[in-house]
Amino acid sequence: MKRDSLLALLASYEPEQGLEAEMHHDTVDFVKQHPECFERSLLIGHITASGWVLSPGKDAVLLMHHRKLDRWFQPGGHCDGDPDVREVAMKEVMEETGISDLQALKDGIFDVDVHVIPANKEIPEHYHYDIRFAFKAVEGQEIVLNSESKDVQWVPVSEVQHSNDSESIMRMVRKTSAL
Repeated sequence: MKRDSLLALLASYEPEQGLEAEMHHDTVDFVKQHPECFERSLLIGHITASGWVLSPGKDAVLLMHHRKLDRWFQPGGHCDGDPDVREVAMKEVMEETGISDLQALKDGIFDVDVHVIPANKEIPEHYHYDIRFAFKAVEGQEIVLNSESKDVQWVPVSEVQHSNDSESIMRMVRKTSAL
């Protein structure tokens, strides 16, 4: 079953108490209930994957200014049928930022988040069940923009709240000190 590896990753992950624990529980339930959870054609929601990419010195994080949502986020995106969420996260980082040489900073999942994506002309409002991984970029790589972003920058971890102060992002900032 395509979902087994994700369910195993989720089973071995210990979320923060409170909101993240609730979202983790909701994600497990969603994956168990929807065999097509990796497909964006599942209109109520789908699994996405993203990368929290730290600079070689671990003092800055790679954020992109999302063109459609007009906000700063970590790079990530749809699985489009691929159940290997870690590989999807790495692929999305490379496609959205040009950064391709990454080292895992944590075995397994770094963070789990469930968030609403607003409706637009093409799709109804739906949920992203985002599986997040922590990476460190290898020195000397150049940022390359793609059509999905207005900008990509290394933002000092201590200043992330000026770019996006949502609980979703700030939770990852708090977790960064343990990496």
